[in-house]
Amino acid sequence: MTLLIKNGIVINPADRSEKEADILIRDGVIEKIERTIEAKAAKADQVVDAGGAYCMPGFIDLHVHLRDPGLTYKEDIASGGAAAVHGGFSTIVAMPNTKPVADCPEVIAYVQNRAAEVTKVHVLQVGSVTKGMRGEELSDIRGMAKAGCICLSEDGKSVMNSDLYRDAMRIAVEENMTVLAHCEDINLVHGGVLNADEKAASMGMPGISNAVEDIIVARDILLAKETGARLHLCHCSTKDSVEMVRLAKADGVRVTAEVCPHHFSMSSEEIDGDDANFKMNPPLRTRKDVEALQRGLSEDVMDVISTDHAPHSAEEKAQSIRKAPFGIVGLETAAALTYTHLVKPGILTMMQMAEKMSYNPAKILGLNKGVIEVGAPADITVFDAEKEWVIDPEKFFSKGKNTPFAGKKVAGKVVATIIDGEVAFCEA
Repeated sequence: MTLLIKNGIVINPADRSEKEADILIRDGVIEKIERTIEAKAAKADQVVDAGGAYCMPGFIDLHVHLRDPGLTYKEDIASGGAAAVHGGFSTIVAMPNTKPVADCPEVIAYVQNRAAEVTKVHVLQVGSVTKGMRGEELSDIRGMAKAGCICLSEDGKSVMNSDLYRDAMRIAVEENMTVLAHCEDINLVHGGVLNADEKAASMGMPGISNAVEDIIVARDILLAKETGARLHLCHCSTKDSVEMVRLAKADGVRVTAEVCPHHFSMSSEEIDGDDANFKMNPPLRTRKDVEALQRGLSEDVMDVISTDHAPHSAEEKAQSIRKAPFGIVGLETAAALTYTHLVKPGILTMMQMAEKMSYNPAKILGLNKGVIEVGAPADITVFDAEKEWVIDPEKFFSKGKNTPFAGKKVAGKVVATIIDGEVAFCEA
């Protein structure tokens, strides 16, 4: 199979180059990147005209909930994979809070095998730190590593037993695994559902303070410092988490951090009544937190933009904020929200967008991805910065329609996703 991408602006974070060029792909590998490549001379089987759009390394999402196995009424690997390709993602990392929990080699193998059958997206299944995510006994970490698992997480909660978590980090170091940390001191939550601020008070809702996140961020950084673990902090939402990451990096700790689009583009002030589509964990924070997250991304303190894609059924999200589950979908809106709220206002460059959505995630996981250069695997996202559109959840490929961005006008749209040299999605 030979694919030719014509008339693109090629962004390669590996050498920080940006240039107008065509890309020739043969058998899944990039063969040529030149100003002009003729389709007939290249014997191309298929041509994609980028039409002046950006050609970026395929996006990599370090934080996705596929709900498979066991919760497939919310999402499954096929529907999640379809949402991913339409959002420009060629690789997604699936969290372990499934039923059964991904705490053993068998569940890891199930997801890998199922993904190979039903989606073109590369799906990397995360293993849970503890059995059943109960926080009492370590999972079969070494067995999962042998089954191809490269990450650990207890996402959805924190391992509150610091001694147990330290043991997991030590094994992760030995098995060359990355630890993805959900930072939440459950003892401080007290049934909170929104950020502890004036908005929550005015709605009569119990709040979640910044300390709930910050205390575990500090603890996990200290444990990573002691063990030498490769720690990645998920969905950071507070200004102090940014400063702690900054200090930890200066101290030589092997820590990276992600920010989700909802946390850098929306504050608690924008919550529109008792609508559970505004309920996520961690919650929407204050404007000061949003500004700190944006600065952290701009200054490259925060390394990654991930979605925390968390689909739920319409019935679940139709409940009051008090009762509804936490979480929103994000695979199909992340690129546009990043461009609209960060790149277009000049907070990030297009190069930084490519770094945070592809190059840096690949480095964190040790993947041979995240670049556009000769000899590299041909995972490419074509992103048209000139296109404007209105977010309509009813058009999502995800089973989940739960988003607070419905009806929002955004700039920038994924128009094609190439995975292993094949067109996984191309807008007609």
